[in-house]
Amino acid sequence: MLVCISLYYFRLVDSVTSKFAEQLLLTRGVHGSFLARPSKSNPGDFTLSVRRSDEVTHIKIQNSGDYYDLYGGEKFATLAELVQYYTEQHDLLRERNGDVIELKYPLNCKDPTSERWYHGHLSGRDAEKLLTDKGKPGSFLVRESQSKPGDFVLSVLTNEEKHENVDRKTKVTHVMIRYQQDGKYDVGGGERFDTLADLVDHYKKNPMVEKSGIVVHLKQPFNATRINAANIENRVKELNKVADNSEKPKQGFWEEFEVLQQQECKLLYPRKEGQTAENKSKNRYKNILPFDTTRVEIREADADVPGSDYINANYIRGCHVEEGKVFIATQGCLQNTVVDFWKMVYQENTHVIVMTTKEMERGRNKCVRYWPDLNATKEFGKVCVKNVEERPAQDYILRELEVTRLDRREPMRYIWHYQYLSWPDHGVPNEPGGVLSFLEQVNRTQSTIRDTGPIVVHCSAGIGRTGTIIVIDILIDIINRQGLDCDIDIPKTIQRVRQQRSGMVQTEAQYKFIYMAVQQYIDTAQKRLEEEQVPTKHSSRSSGSSSPIILPLQVTNDDPSAVYENLNIKNPSTSGNSSNTRK
Repeated sequence: MLVCISLYYFRLVDSVTSKFAEQLLLTRGVHGSFLARPSKSNPGDFTLSVRRSDEVTHIKIQNSGDYYDLYGGEKFATLAELVQYYTEQHDLLRERNGDVIELKYPLNCKDPTSERWYHGHLSGRDAEKLLTDKGKPGSFLVRESQSKPGDFVLSVLTNEEKHENVDRKTKVTHVMIRYQQDGKYDVGGGERFDTLADLVDHYKKNPMVEKSGIVVHLKQPFNATRINAANIENRVKELNKVADNSEKPKQGFWEEFEVLQQQECKLLYPRKEGQTAENKSKNRYKNILPFDTTRVEIREADADVPGSDYINANYIRGCHVEEGKVFIATQGCLQNTVVDFWKMVYQENTHVIVMTTKEMERGRNKCVRYWPDLNATKEFGKVCVKNVEERPAQDYILRELEVTRLDRREPMRYIWHYQYLSWPDHGVPNEPGGVLSFLEQVNRTQSTIRDTGPIVVHCSAGIGRTGTIIVIDILIDIINRQGLDCDIDIPKTIQRVRQQRSGMVQTEAQYKFIYMAVQQYIDTAQKRLEEEQVPTKHSSRSSGSSSPIILPLQVTNDDPSAVYENLNIKNPSTSGNSSNTRK
């Protein structure tokens, strides 16, 4: 069996050899990708396999029955905690020669189910917090066992017995789900099931009963938004399902987007600068304003002119801040903001501008033209812009602009202006292929420019299409860095972006389009991977029973997870059970 571990989750699947583990890492992983698998030579132990450039290094993990360790060094209650520790402590895992072994990206396995109640690697403590904070009696989820890799846990918000003069209270009940060698699932006895979904459906209709008499009702799923990127096709199918419950006529994408919308009230950061009298006229829409905390400030401001440092724009940072990829999300230019726009572009050392709107749509101005005609030159304050070339493509036009400062003796800069023309006036494109090709060209240009600044992205308001484009790019960036089997969370990514500029991704259609774009990107990448795969010889090194790593000082950890994974259930022949022992 193979265990794929991340900071957030791990899973057991079919039995594999070290050769197959190497093949997985070398074909689907990147430098720093890792996985763990049960040891062939020492049953109960594990082997951590790490890709390092074009090699795979294998490290033995001991399971003593009381703790996990690397045959010495620090001790941990769970396999996940051990991996998390060495992932976060970058310099601790070393070979005898001193070379660092980097654990960067987990090579995650395919989820065992596409059901939305499946949360992958979620701790018992976090499950309790989610269910008690946001669930209601009968809410349930399934997660992976932290203390027994390969098994699962059903966590349910239940009602305790009502005592005299005391209101009924809720608590979270945890039921261990065992995954057997023959591929069946059970709760420690009683009926066995082919899939997790079959097990959950059974106990929806046939509630379990605790020994205390409390009935464990599975009423409504507490849905997850995290998915394995390679499994996005199945998640999209789940989200596209027609509701079979008349009380909830809309589900799937609508439901997820509504939950996201309801969280907007938690993101009410100050927007005072955009509301001042001197800055009101600089906003295309009076209520779409930049957060003060992330707004772009024009450094070349006149101290005697109030508001001269203001522009309706925010910095947007993706998930990998350390890598330096930053966007600027801004509104379409107004006649009185074009000079400030070019001040911003120049000060931020931007070389790529992405425009996702036409100048006029449905008879309304969406953006004032801020570039000159082909072969013409125009001055915008102290910034001189010359349009030296225009190259029409199927869905967009690329303009090459030469930019200089009239008041400085600095080298001329080239700026590439990508205007996407195929976004319909209403809704979203019918399919995401054009947008994906467009973004590929944008990123190719951005990557060739040394020490370049943020990509400036705008539409009209700077939140709808702009947010959609930026979120798609962030998600693709995660997949490119971590591999096709990484975990992604589209709603959380949108929420993170909304923390930096209000209202990013405006409609359910845009929300669904993000899923469609990621799905098509994954599908194309998988097909390309299959076509490119050819047998190659790679080297691998195994640690053997004597680990080749330098270990830090020992510490002892208690087991924090066991309390979240045991429950006494009545007779398994009628309701299933799980033992009182450590799970």
